[in-house]
Amino acid sequence: MVVKQVRLGAAIALSCLTTAAVAAGDGVLKVCADPANLPLSNDKGEGYENKIADAMARDMGRKVEYVFFPQRMGFVRNTLRMRDEATNQWKCDVIMGVPTGYDLTATTQPYLHSTYALLLAPRAEFADIHTADDLLKLPPAQLAKLRIGVFSRSPGNDWLLKNSLIERAAVYTHQNGDVDESPARTIERDMSAGEINAAILWGPIAAMLATQHADLKWRAVPFLPQPEIRFDYSISMGLRNGEPEWQKTLDAWIAGHGPQITAILKGYQIPLVDSAGHVQM
Repeated sequence: MVVKQVRLGAAIALSCLTTAAVAAGDGVLKVCADPANLPLSNDKGEGYENKIADAMARDMGRKVEYVFFPQRMGFVRNTLRMRDEATNQWKCDVIMGVPTGYDLTATTQPYLHSTYALLLAPRAEFADIHTADDLLKLPPAQLAKLRIGVFSRSPGNDWLLKNSLIERAAVYTHQNGDVDESPARTIERDMSAGEINAAILWGPIAAMLATQHADLKWRAVPFLPQPEIRFDYSISMGLRNGEPEWQKTLDAWIAGHGPQITAILKGYQIPLVDSAGHVQM
């Protein structure tokens, strides 16, 4: 019995030391990220998640190191939950963006609340569209000619189905086997080629494409929060379960740097949903 208690105590102590080591970070903020998923992140540090990681690392007196893996099936398993074979240390300690309450990780308090948006190509019939629902006001003959890009298992599918436009959908999958492909690249390519005239995308992605193609008059119109279909979501940082001190550290940084985070997000023209449900772009 004594031996068992000693072993149990040693295991608890080791667990505490491991958590403390994560919180201390040894001068490094180890981030799990996608290398090609702008505007969120890339391996050149150009995404808003990269910028937030840079800001957090500076405030913590650390340097950022990345473990890159395509953010699709197996992402958490191959990053946050994988140990280095040589050192047996966790490969990385934080995912900069996951849905709040994500079931594959523990999550911090949210730092981003955004919404899906309707990305529009420059067409004469789109001139008076200022909300997503304005699209529904177009004459049936014009609606029948549209091709609207949408990703499977997204609220865009539900919205098209609800409004009897599902036959106008060009449905894409999030995971097509090409590690260099991303939702932004897929939609940009097909809209530039005229294969689609509009697309329903996560707001930050739609905002990036509209900004990059402002000379061509691409526009992003955010979906407003609504009870029937959920378009707006909160985003948090993801970490492993069982690391309370590290979670407190991350939560404290988010709570103390709201204006700094918001400034980064606004720099990417991201549609932000406030506490009253209003959307700012």
